[in-house]
Amino acid sequence: MSDLSKIQKTKIEKLFEMGSGYVLGFSNRTFAQFILEIVDKDIYEERYSIFGDSKANRLRAFWKLESNYLVAKLTLELLEHWKTNKSLLEIDIEPKENALYEECTKFLEALKNDGISEHIENLMEPDIGDNDFSLLARTIRDSIEKNEPEVALDRLHTYVVKYVRSLCDKHGITYDNNKPLHSFYGEYVKYLRKNSYIESEMTERILKNSISILDAFNDVRNNRSFAHDNKILNYHESMLIFKNISSTISFIESIEIKMQSSNKKIEDWELPF
Repeated sequence: MSDLSKIQKTKIEKLFEMGSGYVLGFSNRTFAQFILEIVDKDIYEERYSIFGDSKANRLRAFWKLESNYLVAKLTLELLEHWKTNKSLLEIDIEPKENALYEECTKFLEALKNDGISEHIENLMEPDIGDNDFSLLARTIRDSIEKNEPEVALDRLHTYVVKYVRSLCDKHGITYDNNKPLHSFYGEYVKYLRKNSYIESEMTERILKNSISILDAFNDVRNNRSFAHDNKILNYHESMLIFKNISSTISFIESIEIKMQSSNKKIEDWELPF
């Protein structure tokens, strides 16, 4: 369920002229195609008919049923469609319309950045010479965008394994491939501490605690994800795991960027003899 307020919905509806039951001149076919392309949802599923069968009512149902991220993503695209059509038809946008467009865009962007969407960007695709890694990152992000973190848990685990191993390889940290994720992650944390890349005792403690978290993640992956024929973990706990893991990755990546910047400065100052 999205957090669009009644007033916000009213403003969008006014811009889209939804009072008649239509949405931006779409036919049933083009409306369905547009939404399928943008958010991979079939707007003519039965679940979207809770307010009625018109295109406007189905869009209202989408706003009610879907996540902040998906609602904002689709509605922002509809706003751009509105603006593009005006341009193509050479219809001037009145100042009041433009102000409403700008206002709707602003609160929808805020809605899009709320909750899980900020964590999606933490799943970067570092250059580790593995094409499968990029595909893995994209499939995880797809699941999160669809508000289905529970179905991505096994792939998230594989992602973290590949990512941490790439960091160990990068810094010459030896590890045993047969050992679990938390073991070689612990070797990486030791490397950070030994080389003074961690400035505070609290940060070090948080990273040490994340070792035990990744140990527990091994169990979730094996017994509560689609890695095997398991009863999948519930949505809210899956979301908590995803946010925790993605925050850790984001912090580690910030350290790696700092390392790279520091090494570049040293190289720049090296004398040619």
